[in-house]
Amino acid sequence: QVQLVESGGGLVQPGESLRLSCKGSGLTFSLYDMRWYRQAPGKERELVAGISSAADSTNYVDSVKGRFTVSRDNTRNTVYLQMNSLHREDTAVYYCYAKFRTLEYWGRGTQVTVSS
Repeated sequence: QVQLVESGGGLVQPGESLRLSCKGSGLTFSLYDMRWYRQAPGKERELVAGISSAADSTNYVDSVKGRFTVSRDNTRNTVYLQMNSLHREDTAVYYCYAKFRTLEYWGRGTQVTVSS
């Protein structure tokens, strides 16, 4: 059974940092492109960042460029999202997503709340 389990969310003040982790199990993690999505209340889910299976390519939504960094450790079956200089607008549930050919899996999400 494939599982993606996110962790690292929480409540922080504007300008602070968080690092999200997503650990995969039940899949050959190194084959999968990984993405982070987020969904804020009343909004559609949006792609935040992605990283290729070999970590040789990354991409980001414009609103997080220069503040967020996606990385992965295939030896630990884990993908990370380092989030710096957090804004109130970054408040959302953050989801991990894995894709390899026609196979795709979602995690259950972790809440990030940015508030003073």
